[in-house]
Amino acid sequence: MDKDDLKDLIISDEAERENQIHELIKGKRSLNINKELCKTLTLGERMADKIAKFAGSWSFLIVFGGVILIWTIVNTKFILDGPFDPYPYVFLNLILACISSVQAPIIMMSQNRESQKERLRSENDYLINLKSEIILEDLHIKIDEIIKEQGLLKNELKDIKMEMDKTNGRLCNDTNGKSDTSGKEPGLYS
Repeated sequence: MDKDDLKDLIISDEAERENQIHELIKGKRSLNINKELCKTLTLGERMADKIAKFAGSWSFLIVFGGVILIWTIVNTKFILDGPFDPYPYVFLNLILACISSVQAPIIMMSQNRESQKERLRSENDYLINLKSEIILEDLHIKIDEIIKEQGLLKNELKDIKMEMDKTNGRLCNDTNGKSDTSGKEPGLYS
């Protein structure tokens, strides 16, 4: 059931509305967005997510810091007589620039997918809230009808009690010696 179906519930007649609300209650609206999107991810998108997950972790920072530290130690003049990348470490700078130029778009792709997931989550939340609102509105209408019917039943019971009190009063008067000489039977059921 999509948004248009939910909006139709507001303007339909009572019997049809009741049927649609029961159908709405039976239907599950909440989705696990992560599972739904994982079904459609390509190999490149899954790899981008894994790379972005690793690149944003402490293990990446520690490993990368260790690699840079080892690079600088190995290429120091004191350890090797002819280091392949001496002090300003131009080759290391080139490697770092290449890694960051590849890593940035991969992280952006992963962030775009996360924002897509967030949009789907918010749309799913909207539909769930709309469903809840419609169900609560229907319950409110039903409770109002019950309260109205209860008021009518109270008034009917009050009228019946007053009628019974009148009848009991006449019966009490008849049994106290004040019999009705008109020859008619008392109107117990009238």
